Amino acid sequence: MTPEEIIASGNLELYVCGALSPEEVTEVEEAIAAHPEVKREIELIEESLLHLAETVAPPVQAMTWTYILNSIRNVKNIGDTKIRTLNWPAITGWAAAILFMGGIMWMLKQTNDLNNSLQVTTTENTVLKEEKATVESQLAENNKTLEILRSKDYLAYTLLGNQAVAPESFAKVYLNNKEKVAYIDVNGLPTPPSGKVYQVWSLKMEPLTPTSVGLIDPENKAGEGIYKFVNFPTQEAFGITLEPEGGSQTPTLSQLYTLGMISI
Repeated sequence: MTPEEIIASGNLELYVCGALSPEEVTEVEEAIAAHPEVKREIELIEESLLHLAETVAPPVQAMTWTYILNSIRNVKNIGDTKIRTLNWPAITGWAAAILFMGGIMWMLKQTNDLNNSLQVTTTENTVLKEEKATVESQLAENNKTLEILRSKDYLAYTLLGNQAVAPESFAKVYLNNKEKVAYIDVNGLPTPPSGKVYQVWSLKMEPLTPTSVGLIDPENKAGEGIYKFVNFPTQEAFGITLEPEGGSQTPTLSQLYTLGMISI
């Protein structure tokens, strides 16, 4: 065979691993002696095997692999043109050793993969526990707020949507005039655009006197979509306007979303 045919046949890989018949070994060795490209291909195969072993297993000294490869073929030097004698017991022993080492490498890789999978599962479980705790805390907070709103001390009022601005909008006010505490449910309002915030106003009608009760923001949040306000003046109505972020000194009436009269 030509050098190209020998390289393409796959016999060189089997030669390096000591898996060829004596006749095939002789043919390969003659090709090594006669063709530098075949010799170079053998060297590349050995380097590849060494690199593969170092990649999938804990580091093994290069001289150890060289010793194994040389022992398999029972050679002194790859460039030696003398006919090599095969030591089949040694070949069998080293082949078994390599298979054993390969098995150990595979097991180490499987163990590493399993450890990584367990780490991912542990992280996911931690995240789920944190999410569960957050949901449970929110549910407890909502239940507490609902108990307050259902008490006889609170009267419920509906703030209807401004037909000119947001006819479908509405809000609910739960008012304790005695203690000056109001809970406002804004789930009926659309999400405010970026840079805007809803502001609640207490209104005296004659003359029209608006007083800011507060902003619909996290500082006043008492539950999902429910906000708590305290210490506001006596009112005849409640209104909610859309204002620039941070609120306004006076209500923007063109952005009045809801309005409702309150019984004093």
